Amino acid sequence: MDDLLRDFLTESNENLLRIEQDMVELERRPRDAELLAGIFRAMHTIKGTCGFLGLERLERVAHAAENVLGALRDGALKASPEVVSDVLAAVDVVRSILNGLEACGVEPPGDDTALVERLNEWTSSDTERSDESLDALFDAARRHLRQGAEPAPGGEAGGPADEVGMSDDEPVAQAGEEILERAQRSGGSVSDATLRVSVEVLDRLMNLAGELVLTRNQLNQLAAREEESPYAGPVQQLSRVTTDLQEAVMKTRMQPIGNAWGTLPRLVRDLSRASGKDIELVMLGAETELDRQILQAIRDPLTHMIRNSADHGIEAPDARKAAGKSERARIELEAFHEGGHIVIEVRDDGKGLDVDAIRSKAVERGLVDAEEAAALPDHRVFEFIFEAGFTTARKVTAVSGRGVGMDVVRRNIESIGGTIEVESTVGSGTTFRIKIPLTLAIMSALIVGVRGCRFAVPQLGVVELVRLGPDNAHRVEEVNGARFYRLRDQLLPLVRLERVLGFDEGRDVSHVLVCQVGASRFGLVVDEILDAQEIVVKPVGRLVKHVHAYAGTTILGDGSVIMILDIPAIGLAAGVIQRSQ
Repeated sequence: MDDLLRDFLTESNENLLRIEQDMVELERRPRDAELLAGIFRAMHTIKGTCGFLGLERLERVAHAAENVLGALRDGALKASPEVVSDVLAAVDVVRSILNGLEACGVEPPGDDTALVERLNEWTSSDTERSDESLDALFDAARRHLRQGAEPAPGGEAGGPADEVGMSDDEPVAQAGEEILERAQRSGGSVSDATLRVSVEVLDRLMNLAGELVLTRNQLNQLAAREEESPYAGPVQQLSRVTTDLQEAVMKTRMQPIGNAWGTLPRLVRDLSRASGKDIELVMLGAETELDRQILQAIRDPLTHMIRNSADHGIEAPDARKAAGKSERARIELEAFHEGGHIVIEVRDDGKGLDVDAIRSKAVERGLVDAEEAAALPDHRVFEFIFEAGFTTARKVTAVSGRGVGMDVVRRNIESIGGTIEVESTVGSGTTFRIKIPLTLAIMSALIVGVRGCRFAVPQLGVVELVRLGPDNAHRVEEVNGARFYRLRDQLLPLVRLERVLGFDEGRDVSHVLVCQVGASRFGLVVDEILDAQEIVVKPVGRLVKHVHAYAGTTILGDGSVIMILDIPAIGLAAGVIQRSQ
């Protein structure tokens, strides 16, 4: 695939995503001229480049959709749901053609006659706009942007009208002048301020930055051995530069979380029309940035959760009206920073989760006995919805109801070091709260010692540290054979790391790491806390992949390889947290 075609595919997919989002918004704001102009420009860009590349099928569909958008922009056509649906259908066809073009290198065959005819029915001859005049307008503006010349509205020599033979076309000259003024206000063209870089190059840079961090750690350790080392100053400077470089490289991998939300407005719109519900999707914090790798991992979980909220959580309009609610339901998707995490909340104002139905289903499936289920608090009962095959739906729909999906949601989120919690009130709605790390490549960790071995514990999961001595040793209590630490009048279950890893026990409790996984806390008992440093995460080796207590490996400054502990897996193995957390 040549560079021209690759750039076309990249730009066209971006434009399609923008068109899809804006068309859904257009149904809410049909008189928004600026929104319509942006949609038209994006489709016109796709169509114009198609002709240059000789993509006849793609050009035919894009041209028909552009005509409809032109009629909408000129006010000759109203942005009704039917018109929007047909334009979105054209977007789907264009995307499928682009996918085939990317896979095979040639335009895939297909018959789009029915779609093109349907689009053409929305436009009449008097609303057709000459493509030549549009192309002339943009060409004239581009020439002036390149030459830095002032446009001449009256058709003076050197003006856009004179170059394209349109000296009497005042709208063209005025539009060219407006485009030039906007470009001058913004300091130049967009292409001068952006640069496309291959993802492989960014990944390579991230790996090199990680190796540099490891080398920095080694030099820091060597320099610390001598009190007056001549290398102390240069090593300190290298450490600062390495930190700055690491942060800069990480920023290149950061993307707005809104990039993972692009298809959700269309999804909600289609679900609304299919189910007969009136659902509004509100997205907040779309500019919040996180690592590209994590962004890819959360796309599917978010999509499934939005589908579940629309199908299970939101009631039918008549049921909402009977309950005294607005017939228009609302799903909110919000992202924000909290400490070293990104928090994503999916909220709906639907009927909420039926805790009694979930409790009964859990007993029926043998997940818990009836007596224990009755004693569980609501937030622990809600965790059963993440079990594979668990569902309380009375009927299976095309969207959901088979009990498949929420377990995958949990597994995907846990695989990137995240947690998911549920809050729900009957009649008021449900909130899913996802907490995920900013990046997976480099993280802050505590280096701990157990029975002479060192391990890394990610600091994101550690709330506080407790050192036991003569003053607080009495706070360790034993209840039914299990040991607890009384932390501010709350019993904290203790998990001895040496027991989880299979070491011999024989030491008293000395250091406790208070770890939090979801809504649960427990104390991880270690022999000593050695250091706190940034580590580079490496994948777990093939020989130890079956050991669930490990989340990865890292290399310390002295060159030794140590394991990174998986705190949720350790809590699960010790029985102090539920599987869903």
